[in-house]
Amino acid sequence: MFDISALDLARLQFAFTVSFHIIFPAFSIGLASYLAVLEGMWLWKKDARYLELFNYWKVIFAIGFAMGVVSGIVMAYQFGTNWSVFSDRAGPVIGPLMGYEVLSAFFLEAGFLGIMLFGEKRVGPKLHFFATLMVAVGTLFSAFWILSVNSWMQTPTGYIISEAGQFVPDDWLAVIFNPSFPYRLVHMVLAAYLTTAFVVGAVGAYHLLHNTADRNARLMFSMAMWMAALVTPVQIFAGDLHGLNTLEHQPAKVAAMEGHYENAKGAPLILFGIPDNEREETLYSIEVPRLGSLILTHSWDGEIQGLKSFPKEDWPNAFIVFWSFRIMVGIGLIMLAIGGWSLLCRYRGRLYEDRWLARAAVASGPLGFVAVLCGWITTEVGRQPWTIYGVMRTSESASPLNASEVGTTLLAFIIVYFVLFGAGVYYMLRLMKKPPSVDTDDDATDLKRALGITAASATLDAADS
Repeated sequence: MFDISALDLARLQFAFTVSFHIIFPAFSIGLASYLAVLEGMWLWKKDARYLELFNYWKVIFAIGFAMGVVSGIVMAYQFGTNWSVFSDRAGPVIGPLMGYEVLSAFFLEAGFLGIMLFGEKRVGPKLHFFATLMVAVGTLFSAFWILSVNSWMQTPTGYIISEAGQFVPDDWLAVIFNPSFPYRLVHMVLAAYLTTAFVVGAVGAYHLLHNTADRNARLMFSMAMWMAALVTPVQIFAGDLHGLNTLEHQPAKVAAMEGHYENAKGAPLILFGIPDNEREETLYSIEVPRLGSLILTHSWDGEIQGLKSFPKEDWPNAFIVFWSFRIMVGIGLIMLAIGGWSLLCRYRGRLYEDRWLARAAVASGPLGFVAVLCGWITTEVGRQPWTIYGVMRTSESASPLNASEVGTTLLAFIIVYFVLFGAGVYYMLRLMKKPPSVDTDDDATDLKRALGITAASATLDAADS
């Protein structure tokens, strides 16, 4: 496999599957909360537009949720095949946490999902809203436990190492609420909300470009732009706090993010450049004097550690971390600009008539997914060469692997994922292209078709009702 080691192929395989997986939960978390808001607003105001939008987006949610579940199963397989040493040693900690995610989150989602999707005419409106709310809460619980696991791997606390070399919980509260967990949880949930907001905004803007008078498109676009305007500044602030926490616990990661190799007081902010770990410098750098220290230490003369402060074998790939971080930040600034633009248009009474804003919203629809991916790349590549930061190396975590076997399964994953999930995404885009319709019967038909419910079973279901 082109002289790539089995370990690198295993890392690439896991990175590929996680990258595919994370975009669906990020969308589902935000969309589940959006659906709860829509149904709650309908119960409160009795405005039919909210119910129409609920029925429009619940079909898309069902498909995204299903693809998220399917893509997540594969990662459990990889823990057992490619990362069995890690699973054996860290299992006493991460195993129960993943189990709690299934028991408290997935069961909650799965238990109420059927009521939310198909129970509108079978239960009362308040009970149906309760089911929708429980699905939204379930997605947040899922984020809670998954991020607790990942955060513990980034900032491990509350454990002891047994005689067998296993990580054993000593204080479950310290394990769950490890030092980086609150920051990661807030940052990820807000990212999910913004990702969903920009997808909803893009769909609303698309339909406004075709029909400015579409009342449902107007409503979803307005709600999305409020989220962009209000949540983006909060996310930037949360990201700053997360960065300061990372500086405290993972300074080498921050040094790679900033492209600094030397210790410096009054360090510049490197806007662009090419970090080179071999030459131990950032080439062709464009810098703003002292601004790096101000951002990271809140002092013009604050000292920042460079990568040379750490053993070279502990350096992450600075080039990848540097650029993934900048793409994420750049997208955040674009979101901030669109949110501010929408406020100006709203103030002028031209929110729905400004075609350039609508075009910008359509173009920015996928940006949330790109930002989420870049954020996770920054986090995970920046953690290397550790699986459990500072304690267990990635090279010590892998199973005895054969490069050809790992390469073959990676190729199979690539083909299957692009075919299967490509078809799912294509179908979701087809649904988004449909105007927000009042015809809920069509929505129900689309949902049943998407979930594989046959015409015969649908007929029997109707007969039973």
